[in-house]
Amino acid sequence: MHRAIVTGGTRGIGLAVAQAILTAGGQVMVTGRSPKSVHEALAVLSVAGGDRAAGLPVDVRDSAAVNGLVAETVRRFGGLDVVVNNAGVAAFANVEAMSDADWNLVIDTNLTGPFFVSRAAIPALRTSGGGWIINIASLAARNAFVRGGAYCASKAALVSFSETLMQEVRYDNIRVSVVLPGSVSTEFTGPRKDDDWKLTGDDVAEVVMDLLRHPPRSLPSRVEIRPSQPKKA
Repeated sequence: MHRAIVTGGTRGIGLAVAQAILTAGGQVMVTGRSPKSVHEALAVLSVAGGDRAAGLPVDVRDSAAVNGLVAETVRRFGGLDVVVNNAGVAAFANVEAMSDADWNLVIDTNLTGPFFVSRAAIPALRTSGGGWIINIASLAARNAFVRGGAYCASKAALVSFSETLMQEVRYDNIRVSVVLPGSVSTEFTGPRKDDDWKLTGDDVAEVVMDLLRHPPRSLPSRVEIRPSQPKKA
């Protein structure tokens, strides 16, 4: 039974991952940026998980808050086996026009956040005998686009961070994988009428669950997932 933290677990991909872990019998601590979002998510998650679902409002850019998140998860569940770094934001602008605030928000959330969470979680995972750190990046890490300077850079760096971390902790029985989804229909990009060709949060959650089911001897360290039939130009 997995004892997990899912950051950004109050909607979209994160909520789908949390639901999948609960459905498989695990325990999940989700985070969101506001008490309201966490409360609303727990109302949904409690249907599948009852008291196996918990949540905290945590800004992953705050290292002290992240340390508290890991400590509370271990206290509540008795340990930690899985971390899914999913919290992410975007701000799209040409480099010349991008503000300091938007750049810092994207880099600090999408890259520094997973660093803070992973750093705090490693001792707890080691105490549990090992586990998983799964970072949710994006195909934008490999496919840059105009006005995506901050977002693409953050996701490319997250891939490199994940591959470095994987090598550092593999002999502690901690496996690290990075998932690169393509176009996903979630609240992140806003609702659109023609999104039926896109991936769903459940599609990405299935990849996460496939990873968790892998035997200890194997490590799919980087997984790309994209729509089977993207909309034709």
